[in-house]
Amino acid sequence: MIRLFLRDLKLAMRAGGGFGLGLAFFLIVIVLVPFGVGPDNAILRAIAPGILWVAALLACLLSLDRMFQLDYEDGSLDLLATAPIPMEGVVAVKAAAHWMTTGLPLTLAAPVLGVLLNLAPAGYGWLLAALTLGTPALSMIGAFGAALTVGLKRGGLLLSLLVLPLYVPTLIFGAEVTRRGAEGLAVATPLTLLAGITLGAVALLPFAAAAAIRINLR
Repeated sequence: MIRLFLRDLKLAMRAGGGFGLGLAFFLIVIVLVPFGVGPDNAILRAIAPGILWVAALLACLLSLDRMFQLDYEDGSLDLLATAPIPMEGVVAVKAAAHWMTTGLPLTLAAPVLGVLLNLAPAGYGWLLAALTLGTPALSMIGAFGAALTVGLKRGGLLLSLLVLPLYVPTLIFGAEVTRRGAEGLAVATPLTLLAGITLGAVALLPFAAAAAIRINLR
């Protein structure tokens, strides 16, 4: 399992599909928003939590189709399916590697880019906490969507259509944590719900994704 995790990290770094592409997209979206809505600091501060979360969510989508597709094309996925390790563990490892190369860099970069949107000073810590807690759910939900579309030609668009609705609860509560934190309000309720979504996704979706992969490999 550790070797599989390290292999996926190396492939993501070597191919540039996770770390560099996600960060570049995240940066471009955040830079373009002030040009679109204007330089009014009050407007930018009001929309900053939502924009940062939407940009992070879309950046996570960019590399989801690579999670299982490359292994499917070169036959590695068939070998993993017959290996003496559970497919659920394979899914969890690949989701963890996706988070390490996409979710974690976005989480670390978000407070820096929040300066461009004039995010309130009190919101930076809560933005970091919300993304740290919520991005693992994005990777795991994305792994489930990637498992459903593995083997399909041009499945990237279908993957986005499947995954985006499932991302909505994480987006709502993650942005709410950041907004409330920036305004100095209580964040316990949305933070608890965000944690519940992440824990539920990590506990249940590896089994659903593994079942989908087995069906697609038949």
